[in-house]
Amino acid sequence: MSLVQLENNGGVLTIRFNRPEKKNALTAVMYQSTADALTNAATDPSVRVVLLTGTKDCFSSGNDLQDFLQNPPLDPNAPVAQFATFPKPLVASVNGFAIGVGTTMLMQCDLVYAGTGARFQLPFVNIGICPELASSYLMPRIMGNARAAELVMLGEAFNAEKALAYGIVNEVLADEECEARARNRAEKLAAQPPEAMRTAKMLLRRWNQDTVLEAIAHEASFFMPMLGKGEAREAMTAFMEKRKPDFSKFS
Repeated sequence: MSLVQLENNGGVLTIRFNRPEKKNALTAVMYQSTADALTNAATDPSVRVVLLTGTKDCFSSGNDLQDFLQNPPLDPNAPVAQFATFPKPLVASVNGFAIGVGTTMLMQCDLVYAGTGARFQLPFVNIGICPELASSYLMPRIMGNARAAELVMLGEAFNAEKALAYGIVNEVLADEECEARARNRAEKLAAQPPEAMRTAKMLLRRWNQDTVLEAIAHEASFFMPMLGKGEAREAMTAFMEKRKPDFSKFS
């Protein structure tokens, strides 16, 4: 069974993360499959909108750090940059966990719908690494510096209503209604004039596009080395050993 499932129906390409036994943690292969799907969709006239979603009880629990450590990408910018440069509308439906990149990728989407049971978290600092996917730039711009610092520096989980208040999602619905609502919105976008839609998206994002790509590259220059440093190793070892990490020896 494919870990990233694709379905093109009525102009809407659904990209579904499908690794429920690992809470849809993203591997390098899954990133590449998603990036390839977006690259193909960008030039496929039968695709007017992309809908990102996960399984019934989980959007994505973030990067599979063990996979990243074992199979570090040669170019960490290439797959994730596709989220930032995709020229057509990008809609997301979020149920259950949206952790790490499961939250930061939402900031690259145009419309985001969340179920009431959705739980978000940006635990980068908690595990000894830094934010990614241009979130260090986009979060202060979306919600202000104080709120961005709260979510990133404390790394605490937060609910869908807070995600709505902070500007990460457009609407919160009952869990069982979330994907249907997102699909309805995607279908409405797909019925709009395609060139006008692409141009509108380009203009809305034109003024920060270069900065977003610069932020992705700059974050990656810290993110990948930090995976191999002591703080990250302590955090991941503690997680595997089911204990609280001890960062007291680091300065």
